Amino acid sequence: MSSSSNPLPEDTRDVVPSSAQQQFERGIQYFDGDGVPEDNAEAVKWFRKAAEQGHADAQHYLGFCYDDGLGVEQDYILAVEWYTKAAVQEHPIAQNNLGLCYLEGRGVARDCEKAVKWFTKAAGYGQVNAINTLGNCYYNGDGVPRNLKKAVEYYTKAAQQGHVQAQKNLGECYYRGEGVEQDYKKAVEWFTKAAEQGNAVAQAYLGNCYYFGEGVDINYVEAVGWFARAAIQGHATAQNNLGDCYYTGKGIFQSYSKAAEWYGLAAEQGNAAAQNNYGNCYYYGDGVPYDPKKAFELYTKAAAQGYVRSQLNLGHLYFNGEGVDKDYKKAVKWYVKTADKGEVEAIAQLGLCYYKGFGVKQDFEKAIKYFRKAAELGDTRSMAFLEEIYEEGNGVEIDKKKSRYWRKRFDKANENVPKSE
Repeated sequence: MSSSSNPLPEDTRDVVPSSAQQQFERGIQYFDGDGVPEDNAEAVKWFRKAAEQGHADAQHYLGFCYDDGLGVEQDYILAVEWYTKAAVQEHPIAQNNLGLCYLEGRGVARDCEKAVKWFTKAAGYGQVNAINTLGNCYYNGDGVPRNLKKAVEYYTKAAQQGHVQAQKNLGECYYRGEGVEQDYKKAVEWFTKAAEQGNAVAQAYLGNCYYFGEGVDINYVEAVGWFARAAIQGHATAQNNLGDCYYTGKGIFQSYSKAAEWYGLAAEQGNAAAQNNYGNCYYYGDGVPYDPKKAFELYTKAAAQGYVRSQLNLGHLYFNGEGVDKDYKKAVKWYVKTADKGEVEAIAQLGLCYYKGFGVKQDFEKAIKYFRKAAELGDTRSMAFLEEIYEEGNGVEIDKKKSRYWRKRFDKANENVPKSE
């Protein structure tokens, strides 16, 4: 926070301020360390003197000090009290801060309608933070009926004033087509403005746009640049995406060790995709020592978050006894979870489990059902099993016609598969 007030002349600093304005200005000197050592407690002393005389700026600053615990013990109730005193005197920043207290239930019972009331008052004075937050209220339906078009209106007003969060929010609306027609080019325009101001979320989005060619031509080098800017700020998704770029060598030299490093940082933040990818590094020994037990731990964390690929990987580890004791029943459990989500590899594995009796009672009828479902989704291994089943009559009558049918499907599916030399 800062004030437009000029610092007191040096020869007056030992003079005891008498008016509320002078007391407020003395508080600002200590708050900003302007010509005196920075001292929040001393600043609070002078803010209080001025605030008790009804000085709105001082009341607002005193509320802020209580809100953040600057120079006083943090006390949200007292923050609300002083914000309110300033807000009723039409202090726009205090009105915005008071609105935040009501929105978050900080120092007062959560009341989104009151929050909107104060944001609206502050926005009427052009307070840009309040304008953006009103956009959030309309976006989320907090204190007002959800209205994405109104959200976009407020985001636009704030974004045009250079408000970085509003620029990011507006970019997201154009990116997703929320409240406006989807427009990747406009999304890129607003993400770029926010990204250039250092907003990590916008930087990560911009990286995606360049990576996938959304609103701009595909440019992996540019994508890596934006992922890296967000990643060094700790943005977990960007860290994972940067890991992907290092792993595949897209936009940067290929380095499994660098990939593992970025996957690890994102995984520590609980990013499920990164936990899975970091697990893959340990499973294959890419950039880290081969360690299936570590892979199992990481897959388990991601699977607990519902990450489908990790759930499938856990099924494979239990099935093969890698990093964990072999357990066909647990393998089947994970295959069922992922098969229900349409994962073709899991559907095929369930076919195999019923065909061979792994973890379940052998059941050729169920095996055929799963193999057929996987085969219709393009799984060639399931096509081969169906050919075998009908050729040999495993659980069904021998049927050469069906056997040939699945052989033809298998051959056709493999026509364009490059042959190894």
